Parts: sequence; structure tokens; C-alpha cells
Amino acid sequence: MELLLLQGFNALSVGSVLLLIALGLAFTFGLMGVINMAHGEMIMAGAYVTYVLQLAFTKYLPGAKGAYFLVALPAAFLVAGLLGLLMERLLVRHLYGRPLDTLLATWGVSLMLQQAARTIFGAPNVQVVSPPWLNGGLKVLGAVLPYKRLFILALAVLCVVGISLYLTRTAGGRRIRAVMQSRPMAACMGIATSRVDALTFALGSGLAGVAGAALTLLGPVGPATGTYYIVDAFLVVILGGVGQLLGTVVAALGIGAFNVAFELGSSASIGKVLVLLAIIVFLQWKPSGLFALRTRALD
Repeated sequence: MELLLLQGFNALSVGSVLLLIALGLAFTFGLMGVINMAHGEMIMAGAYVTYVLQLAFTKYLPGAKGAYFLVALPAAFLVAGLLGLLMERLLVRHLYGRPLDTLLATWGVSLMLQQAARTIFGAPNVQVVSPPWLNGGLKVLGAVLPYKRLFILALAVLCVVGISLYLTRTAGGRRIRAVMQSRPMAACMGIATSRVDALTFALGSGLAGVAGAALTLLGPVGPATGTYYIVDAFLVVILGGVGQLLGTVVAALGIGAFNVAFELGSSASIGKVLVLLAIIVFLQWKPSGLFALRTRALD
């Protein structure tokens, strides 16, 4: 029972991390069809924002240094969101409808951002010390569930609920859904699609920044932190169905569960290979993913 509980929690934990990473990409890739290879560097930006705030709190507010992480989450969202907005305005908006050019351009941006991080913070990875209130774990049926993993799981749930409410209960969210269903019709109805694109790109980048802040709880971060997760993020988005929030959630949790299951009888590398093969086979059967996006466009 203890082993079953631990494996189930590990599956949820891996899935929640993948979900946080892929949420932002689900918007940029789903709405605009942009293959953003710099998405990983938005994750890196959020991680380094957390590192800088840890240093600032330790130096200037030592009595409240345990609260730095609560400040780092919105700060990482804002910094990564502003980086994404700047990239969309200066580069991506001029390359819509040219996926290969967009892929190469964003890959170039990712290389520049990685080099900028090496110049500012150095090439070695840096360690972010978790706040004291996240140390330890919760004992359930003899198993210890780390508070860090539980916090990431709760953060993923909070992000999904917040995004769902934004898409369904606000005017900005309804504009995003309208553009995803039919961009020409949305433009005819008076929606400024270019503004929606920019804000959506900023939202997706901001969510990647939050994921980067969460990743600092799991280990050291460095200039190449985001590149380790970019492939997994694309797999989650494609498997779930492009532009589908529910599909992204199901795909992230499913990939997390299969990763843990396959690693039980093999190594981590073999487990990832088996998961990739399973996804390829599934997409051969259902190319649109778990949940296909409904549009008003005729095939």
C-alpha cells in the first residue's frame, strides 16, 4: 500500500511539473501556431528571478527571507510575461504564417537568452534554497510526501483553475477563444486580433516563468534549464490537442503516470523512450490528439 501510494504520488508530481511547463505553450502554440523554441528560456527567466529575489531577501530582509518565494511567483510571471511580450512585438508578429522562419528565429532568441544568462550569472548552475515552510513532508499511511511536491501540485491546480476562469468568465478570455475558433470572423466582429496575439503570448510566457520558479524547488537551475523540458512540453501540448486546456491537463498527468510506470522495470532513459514510442503510436491513430479543437473553419 505504501509503495502504491508513493508511485501514485510520484505520477501526480511528475504530471504537475509537466503541466506547469506546458500550460503557457498550449496558448502560444494553440492560438497562433507559433513553434516557440524560446519557451524554455522563459522558464529559465522565472528560475533566475527566484534566485535573485532569494539573494535580495537574504541581504536586505533577513527576518523575512522565508517569504521570498511567495514574492518570486508573481515576479517571475511579470518578468517572463514582459520578455514574451517584447519578443512577440519585435520578432514573432512579423513571421506569422511562416512556421519554419518562426522556429529558427525563436531558436536564435533562445541561444541569445542563454548566453545572456551565462554572462550575468555565470555558466555553473545556481542553487535556490527552499523556504523553511516547505521543508519536510506529510506522512500518509507510512509514506512521506514532500511538501515541495505538494506545493507544486497545488500550484498547478491553482493555475489551471485560474486560466479556466479567465477563459470562461472574462472578456479577454472570450476574445482568446473567439480568435482560436475563427480568426477572420473574430476580426470581422471588431476584435483586435494582433492585440489578442500579443497578450496571449505574454500570458503563455508568464506561465512559463511561474513554472521556472517552481522548478527551483526541485534542484539547481542554470542557463540550460529550460532546454531540458521543451520537448516534453511540446509532447504534452500535441498529445492533449492543440489549444485544449483539458487536453493539456490529461496529457500531462498521463505522461507523468506512464513515465513512473515504465521506470519501475527499467531506467529513466528507457522509460522516456517507451513513453515517446507510446505517444507516436497513439498519434498515428488519433493525429488531432486527445481532444480536437472545434473551429468554424471548413476542412
